[in-house]
Amino acid sequence: MHTEAQHLNHLIDDLKVLSLADAGELPLTLQLIAPDELVRRTAAAHQVQASNKEIVLRVDAASNLPLIDVDVERMAQVLGNLVSNSLRYTPAGGEIVLSAHQKDSRVLIQVSDNGAGIAAEDIPFIFERSFRSDKARSQYGGETGLGLAIAKSLVELHGGSLSVQSELNHGATFTISLLAPTHQ
Repeated sequence: MHTEAQHLNHLIDDLKVLSLADAGELPLTLQLIAPDELVRRTAAAHQVQASNKEIVLRVDAASNLPLIDVDVERMAQVLGNLVSNSLRYTPAGGEIVLSAHQKDSRVLIQVSDNGAGIAAEDIPFIFERSFRSDKARSQYGGETGLGLAIAKSLVELHGGSLSVQSELNHGATFTISLLAPTHQ
């Protein structure tokens, strides 16, 4: 019963965040941060879990990128969700890379893995609420099926976009694209 209650509380929290983000009413505490610092923090937070699963977690981010104006905690939530998903679907001996680079006036932050990947027919739906590409997965594993929907809403709340490129059995790359502020 305790586990069920925790799962329901987590689901309620996720739904609240998602509805506030979708309505544009989720308060953000914006601050300038270096993208490489953001990805390094995320990697550090997941390093033990990756090591325990025998997965290499690597950072590939230049230190001279323009600062981004984000709510650091919310963006950490987004990156944490993406890395957690990669850890779930990458086998022992696999690799996850957190990278950041600039393309024109945008900063791109990516989470790439060489895990199970996503079937082409599922890609259009993965950011939808409660979508699960693995139909056999239990919805009571502590997951609400809302993680990617929340991640996308939070990134969009920052004026950015979240996309994915993937091939089944060849991994996935999630890309967060954020406008680099001009006032640096």
